Amino acid sequence: MDAKTLYDNLKAIQEAQGFQFNKDMDHTLSLLESLLENKKRYGYMACPCRLANGDFQADRDIVCPCVYRQPDVEEFGECYCGLYVSEAWNNGEIEKQTVPERRPPEKIVF
Repeated sequence: MDAKTLYDNLKAIQEAQGFQFNKDMDHTLSLLESLLENKKRYGYMACPCRLANGDFQADRDIVCPCVYRQPDVEEFGECYCGLYVSEAWNNGEIEKQTVPERRPPEKIVF
């Protein structure tokens, strides 16, 4: 599977849940390629913007779409990676801000 196929497969599912992909297709396809790479590496699509440790249970909170996506999109209009956004964010109706990391420090691998 390639990034465009993944995009096509997920788009309608995510939109039914109230999320859109970022309209910047270079950004979106790059993130989807990284998700596919993480799937090959770890066996699951860990968030490409965070360091996974390779243990599914330990990384479960950052398997895309991560558990932080909904509160990020509700508060900032986009998730931490900027892969998922709200319709208002995509339409330029809300100010774009840096989304802070919500993952607890004890779960972050260094």
